Amino acid sequence: MSAELPDLLTGHFPSGLPIGNDWVSTPSTEPVRFPYDGSTVGSAPVGDVALARRSIDESLAVRGELARLPSHVRRSALQETHRQLTERRTELEDLLILETGKPRVDCRVEVDRTLLTWQTAAEEVARLHGETVPLDLLPSGDGLVGFWTRRPIGVVVGIAGFNYPLLLASHKLAPGLAAGCPVIIKPAPQTPLSTLWMVHLAREALAEAGGPRAGIQLITGDAAVGAALTTDRRIGAVSFTGSAAVGHRIAQDAAPTKVLLELGSNAALVVAADADLDAAADAVVRGGYYASGQACISVQRLIVVESVRDAFLQRLSDRLSDVVTGDPRDPATRVSTLINSAGTERVLAWIEEAVAGGGTLVSGGRTVSNEVIEPTVLLDVPSGLPAWDEEIFGPVVVVRTVPDLDTGLELVNATRYGLHASVYTESLAAAFAAIDRLEVGGVVINEVPGFRSDVMPYGGVKDSGVGREGPRFAIEELTVTRMAVIRPTATKGS
Repeated sequence: MSAELPDLLTGHFPSGLPIGNDWVSTPSTEPVRFPYDGSTVGSAPVGDVALARRSIDESLAVRGELARLPSHVRRSALQETHRQLTERRTELEDLLILETGKPRVDCRVEVDRTLLTWQTAAEEVARLHGETVPLDLLPSGDGLVGFWTRRPIGVVVGIAGFNYPLLLASHKLAPGLAAGCPVIIKPAPQTPLSTLWMVHLAREALAEAGGPRAGIQLITGDAAVGAALTTDRRIGAVSFTGSAAVGHRIAQDAAPTKVLLELGSNAALVVAADADLDAAADAVVRGGYYASGQACISVQRLIVVESVRDAFLQRLSDRLSDVVTGDPRDPATRVSTLINSAGTERVLAWIEEAVAGGGTLVSGGRTVSNEVIEPTVLLDVPSGLPAWDEEIFGPVVVVRTVPDLDTGLELVNATRYGLHASVYTESLAAAFAAIDRLEVGGVVINEVPGFRSDVMPYGGVKDSGVGREGPRFAIEELTVTRMAVIRPTATKGS
């Protein structure tokens, strides 16, 4: 396959950053590189603290205007953005491959989910309403009329990760716009280009519908830029997707501003004694190595009941050779290079540490051409080692054996994370036991923990975060209730 990169960006959006109603120049630019071979994809503008503060000023200047936009204007802007993205989906897929290094199949799924997110956010505008309240449940409320409505929380700062840049930004931008909030997006430094393109399309759609372009802005830059955005007391909410360490710091520094955090996990898949072992083995291969393992709900911890261990491991081993590694542009590829060399070195170090600590390397554990890590299976890695305890964010699955399902459910919960977990079982009682007992944001039965429909509430517990995404639920997070109490005719006091 040719190493020459097509110039996908020519004429797609102006130079600089979309701040205020215009695009402004930046102090510097940085190349965006194709992780698979290091080729330059394009040049990205790099913002600074002054531009971050300016973007907040511009958001505040249009906050009232955006909040007062009629529902049909906000819905029209969301629908038009969806239409524009749909027309460009093939080019967006190609750009995502080059920015992220993710296999083509995963980039195609990302665009599909992005489109659903914008479509659903447009539909939710029609369901943004309040209720009446029976104030006369106490005698003091006699004669009073009460109702509440939902109002925009204010300026929203959305910070997205590198692994699904278009989708993660959409889950902040589309619900924010639907709620009537100005939104400032900060993409990951490695993957700003597809998000820049989407923001450009959304700004034009908003302006065409009758709203202010400054209602949607994008700023790039380092940690100081992020701190300037998240610690400004004039903003209404921060929505962050990334590591637990950074999320915790944002929550501390941003207080008392509302913070929504999606902080990843080390997702578990449990194979019960009565599981369909072929389906479970397929799920591990499908759910453990998609996006080259760079997904917060990919299978990492694989917990197998002892009575089916050998039969299951044989099935898993038989399927590993079907996982194609290589160039992410090839439609057959399922595992490719990680986002950068630092990520690759960390994953390899964790594998080495797991083996030195008593684990067994069953397969993989090394790199092939272009520093692609082979699909890796580790066995019996003890607790206390990062390959089991932390989020590995690479194509690695770690297997532990338990005597029974009850012990397996306890082991799922024995972590500081809690985003998604899945259980393979033929027992309805076991399925409901898992739903009842697992301390996670989502329990998935007979499917991968990485299953996510973008219309469902998505988020974690414990160190996996706080708050929920999914347009309906994010809109609720990004609005506040306003109570109205009316006495139709004033009465004099006694």
